[in-house]
Amino acid sequence: MKRFYAAVPKGLEYLLVDELKELGAQEVREGLAVVHFQADLTTAYRICLWSRLASRVVMVITDLEFDDADDLYYQVKDIHWPSLFNSLRGFMVDFHGTNREIRNSQFGALKVKDAVVDCFMEECGQRPGITKKDPEIRIDAVLKGNKLSLGLNFAGAPLHQRGYRTERGQAPLRENLAAAMLIRSGWSKDTALPLVDPFCGSGTLLIEAAMMAADKAPGLLREHWGFYAWLGHDEALWQQMHADASLRANRGLKACQTPLAGRDLDGQVLTLAKHNAKRAGVRHLIEFEQGDALEARPIGEQPGFVVTNPPYGERLGNLSGLIGLYSELGQNFKRHWGNWRLSLLCSEEMLFNALRMRADKEYRLFNSNLEVKLCNYVIKDRSEEELAKAAPAPLGGEEFANRLRKNLKLRNRWLKKQDIDCYRLYDADLPDYNVAVDRYQDWIVVQEYAPPKSVDEAKAKARLVDIMGQIPMVLEVDPARIILKTRQRQKGKNQYEKRNTRSVDLVANEYGAKFKVNLTEYLDTGLFLDHRLARQMIQQNSKGKSFLNLFAYTGSASVHAALGGAKSTTTVDMSNTYLGWAEENFELNGIRGRQHQFIQADCLQWLERCNQQYDFIFIDPPTFSNSKRMQASFDVQRDHLVLMRNLKRLLRPGGTILFSNNKRNFKMDLEGMAELGLNAKNISAQTLSEDFARNKQIHNAWLVSHV
Repeated sequence: MKRFYAAVPKGLEYLLVDELKELGAQEVREGLAVVHFQADLTTAYRICLWSRLASRVVMVITDLEFDDADDLYYQVKDIHWPSLFNSLRGFMVDFHGTNREIRNSQFGALKVKDAVVDCFMEECGQRPGITKKDPEIRIDAVLKGNKLSLGLNFAGAPLHQRGYRTERGQAPLRENLAAAMLIRSGWSKDTALPLVDPFCGSGTLLIEAAMMAADKAPGLLREHWGFYAWLGHDEALWQQMHADASLRANRGLKACQTPLAGRDLDGQVLTLAKHNAKRAGVRHLIEFEQGDALEARPIGEQPGFVVTNPPYGERLGNLSGLIGLYSELGQNFKRHWGNWRLSLLCSEEMLFNALRMRADKEYRLFNSNLEVKLCNYVIKDRSEEELAKAAPAPLGGEEFANRLRKNLKLRNRWLKKQDIDCYRLYDADLPDYNVAVDRYQDWIVVQEYAPPKSVDEAKAKARLVDIMGQIPMVLEVDPARIILKTRQRQKGKNQYEKRNTRSVDLVANEYGAKFKVNLTEYLDTGLFLDHRLARQMIQQNSKGKSFLNLFAYTGSASVHAALGGAKSTTTVDMSNTYLGWAEENFELNGIRGRQHQFIQADCLQWLERCNQQYDFIFIDPPTFSNSKRMQASFDVQRDHLVLMRNLKRLLRPGGTILFSNNKRNFKMDLEGMAELGLNAKNISAQTLSEDFARNKQIHNAWLVSHV
């Protein structure tokens, strides 16, 4: 018996344990994304050929404990590698894990590779081939702490690569995840029952199902295996096992009568699905049809299973545009699929809520690196009378819709006097509908405020579904032009990192200024709408002045100052991303010249060492920050006097500081300001435009000057 482990996607470990036991493995035990077992050679070959769930199978060579990188090298070199594979075979090292001595996997792989090569040179006088492209031997090295497990990748290429899919649709489903969906759904217990996938894409689910129903081993089509180059490989035994599996497949393909059907709207993807099924040898078992999933109907003579991977936010389209689809899907299943069972894979809780169906079972899985959920439903059968009376569940959120309608009417009146095209329509006006709704030209951005722990999460998600359903009707906007974000406290670099690969960029107009806004890739869009009047004030009071913008974000205040005739602008921010964005905004407005400077720096440190003076300073610091790039944490309530002491030094006589922050209930230390020789006047009310008037605490603003 030899030791092995099989890697598997997270969430499938227990399924793989059962599968390996059925295939004859011994001493089976699961870990995180891995299952360890023992097997003789016959069983190991059988597992490689028949496992539908494993990603790779590795034969363990040895386990090592080492002190440092050199110790690792010598212990690996002491293994007699020429007894495992021939020096003429090309090899590579897959290294997983790090520790204090091996700080990156490339360095670890290099150490193992050098040790193997040097072993061959000393033992055989011949250097083995090294290649990253289609290596014949793959050495698998897994590091945990100071322990390293070394093995030969028995399978070679990942096992989910069955060999029938040479191209993929827009959102491919991995073959072993498809197999897991079929097992978790319950269909695999009776593969004679009908199976339908109304969103079949490139056909992976149906092809995996057809191979199960026909008793076809998933590894039959693979042309290369990792054990081919292993010196312990028994070719005669392997050929016999392969021939036995081929015989079983031939018999199963002829005998299979399982009704299998798939639909997809995309004709090109459907053609790809047919080609994939043909390569898999199961084309004759699957009925493919181009059409809308909502028009799919039951097949076969008895109720069966719908197992499907419909589009969701990270996969295809925009999340809000899918809510209507999922709502209609739920109605369609309830109306036409009585007594059938449904298994649906999705990553968005809100889309599950849109189905308005109660799941019997839920499973957390992973599609590549994306966490998803598989929900199983038993669809109740309805009589003709019940179906006749059945009506689509009314869309909720009428109270929200009425308020949004009222706000829209008021905004339309107000907008006639404004030179803007981006504004807020709704800001958590009703406690039960805790979102902000902003219009950016013909796009809508919905920001969901994370609900407090006291609010039931399921109810909050259901209300969000209602919100996303009402907005297109009230605002008469295409659902695909509605973008949903969730607001919560940002940590570390999250505030700077992109949040979505899909980019929606617009040029916003505001009192004669133009700004690039990005609606999707970051939590914020690049333009703080609530500071609009503060920026207008800056434009109106900057002529002939030197202007400093600290914590500048995308430089919108600097643009207004320049357009207002400032003789110079200095824009300071810690983020290179936002500074680059600020420069783009200057270009959009035709503002050029050396008098406009952009400085990447920690603003607090820069303040301490700056020796220049300015006529007009705008500063909008964060409420709190403990960024790793800052030497110390910053709290605007605690530290605003220290901030003002440094700002006073930079402020010319007769100059002005416009100080703003977003801390609720911020209290200016007026006595401390007086001791510093500064006057502070609260102008918060003057900087709140009508679309933010109901939220008095969204920001506060102060004009500060020398006494």
